[in-house]
Amino acid sequence: MQSKDLVQLAEKFGSPLYVYDAEKIQSQYNRLTKAFSKVEKLRVNYAMKALSNIAILQLLKEMGSGLDTVSIQEVLLGLHAGYDPEKIFYTPNGVSLEEIEEVSAMGVQINIDNLSILEQFGTKYPNVPVCIRINPHVMAGGNANISVGHIDSKFGISVHQLPHLVRIVENTKMNIVGIHMHTGSDILDIEVFLYAAEILFDAARNFKNLEFLDFGSGFKVPYKKDDIETDIEELGKKLSKRFNAFCIEYGKELTLIFEPGKFLVSEAGFFLAKVNVVKQTTSTVFAGIDSGFNHLIRPMFYGSQHQIENISHPKGKERFYSIVGYICETDTFANNRKIAEIKEGDILSFRNAGAYCFSMASNYNSRYKPAEVLWMNGEGHLIRAHETFEDLLKNQIPLPVAMATV
Repeated sequence: MQSKDLVQLAEKFGSPLYVYDAEKIQSQYNRLTKAFSKVEKLRVNYAMKALSNIAILQLLKEMGSGLDTVSIQEVLLGLHAGYDPEKIFYTPNGVSLEEIEEVSAMGVQINIDNLSILEQFGTKYPNVPVCIRINPHVMAGGNANISVGHIDSKFGISVHQLPHLVRIVENTKMNIVGIHMHTGSDILDIEVFLYAAEILFDAARNFKNLEFLDFGSGFKVPYKKDDIETDIEELGKKLSKRFNAFCIEYGKELTLIFEPGKFLVSEAGFFLAKVNVVKQTTSTVFAGIDSGFNHLIRPMFYGSQHQIENISHPKGKERFYSIVGYICETDTFANNRKIAEIKEGDILSFRNAGAYCFSMASNYNSRYKPAEVLWMNGEGHLIRAHETFEDLLKNQIPLPVAMATV
């Protein structure tokens, strides 16, 4: 989609506004499946924590995707979006046995990542199919906050605990149907991914009734022009060959599962915000927008980079700006960024706003959450309305009049 389309959407639906390009989501899905076309049984489970709008879930469902969920609420959203339970994969962390039991009763594939819950669940439900999340102790990912497969991570069962894990399985006679790992996000070096895959293969040899191996995801997407990204095609060629060889060794055609989130939706997303004020100080020119880290927290949270463009006047002379929000504390999207000259009232577009952007939005400072629009077949379709004051009051319970007047 073009800048003029985004400007028109901001004018029609107001700002701040999230816009998602359906065609980009579809092309990313097709790119991934094509890269692994040599694998007989391939399954893509969209990691819905990246962006959980019902319309996005339905779009991916129509393409054949399953879901990767991390909470019972995400499971319920997936069911509401029309997914069959067997197409939903549940990989929680640190949740109660009661939540896992409740999800399991829905017919969803559960994935357990600690020995305590594994033993309790296996003792009570030995016949329920279970996947096990392994921690391969491989440091991978763009930064420490999104690296989840290293030795100090809270995620997964350590590969060094495999003897204990196998003993629990043997004692409970539980039904292990899959092995899973996820090392982190923004992985560039596919050799690191392939190295972790060998650890997963080694772990899989301990279980005789597997149906699938889940390799997680973490593929890096480009955040700016000419940026580096995970070479999905090369990874597909190398991992497919190795996976097929392992299936022959194992004596069974297993399903290869990936659970991409950012890879599918990040580049499809645009965050649009209007410039409220251009403020010159003694050292900086600030462009203050009608949003803040309550709507897009990633730059403040872990220093993520979003390409910012002035789509109202894209041909203007470039100047240096610090883009800041309206939250009443440090609220910076970019420092000294070169952008086409900005005037008050202009619309700025933040690229790569499809993943972990709206899903992390909040009502901090009692601000409303923005609307979401899906751009599909040349039209913008509202898929979430702007919040109102009534939304802020929903579920709040005021003091009884007698107490309030004391």
